[in-house]
Amino acid sequence: MDKQPTPTVTSDDVERIVRRDFPQDEFATVMNILNDYGIERGGHERPRVQLAVLKLAKGALKELRLQIEAAKCDYRDVLAAAEYPTYTKIWSWRGKMPAEEKQQIFESDWNQYANWLRGEP
Repeated sequence: MDKQPTPTVTSDDVERIVRRDFPQDEFATVMNILNDYGIERGGHERPRVQLAVLKLAKGALKELRLQIEAAKCDYRDVLAAAEYPTYTKIWSWRGKMPAEEKQQIFESDWNQYANWLRGEP
């Protein structure tokens, strides 16, 4: 892995995570909130952003709403926080970091995201 990976996800993945992370009686509400992303200005990588929002929300409707609003302002903010949490924290001094260390962070971030997507600790 020589750069930050990006997930390839679908709307089926979004529905699966909603069913996993939220009670069944909230499914329609959660999907309505998620589907609010991308209506106004076109949804950049809609399923990917929706999954990032779900990850950041951690099963809480209030946080889901906040993260959707953040995605509407700049979808890259939620992608960075969900997919690249460690790298996002070291962003300002990344140029001073050895390539090997940067690569380790990319791999660590990727593994935590992939584990979350699969429902693993």
